[in-house]
Amino acid sequence: MLGMESVIVREVRISELETVKSINEKVLPENYPLSFYYSIAMEWGDIFLVAEVDGRIVGYMMNRIENHFSVKSFRPGIVRKGHILSIAVLPEFQGKGIGSRLLAEGLKRMRKLHHVDNVYLEVRVSNIMAINFYKKFGFEIKTVIPHYYRDGEDAYLMEIVFTQD
Repeated sequence: MLGMESVIVREVRISELETVKSINEKVLPENYPLSFYYSIAMEWGDIFLVAEVDGRIVGYMMNRIENHFSVKSFRPGIVRKGHILSIAVLPEFQGKGIGSRLLAEGLKRMRKLHHVDNVYLEVRVSNIMAINFYKKFGFEIKTVIPHYYRDGEDAYLMEIVFTQD
């Protein structure tokens, strides 16, 4: 078992984006051009995280902050939400708590640095492991997005709402 002290979660460096992209391509069916990673890292570098073990990047979490119009909110208007774009850990490092460390740190940073009240993500309806992983952190399924993925599969929109301290 990997000692959690040997896992470092930190902000991505621009020089590491190709490594992040290769992890994404090994683990997930949704892939993005390098320019997409670059644009997220340039604008949202404080919430684009990597997990490092013995100097090797073994996972990442790519996030951004978005403005959404809300009429339901106690203050109607623009609401800032965190959006988890992608999170992945290399297969040989899965099941060791690395994804949990990334998600916990990402949520903490979105809340502290960008003052969001909630964070959302999309996940394949067939990805039961990921759905259960997010539920452990307090995410709830809000709706189904039909044909969200390129192959036609539906997505669940999942969201976590932070309670006010």
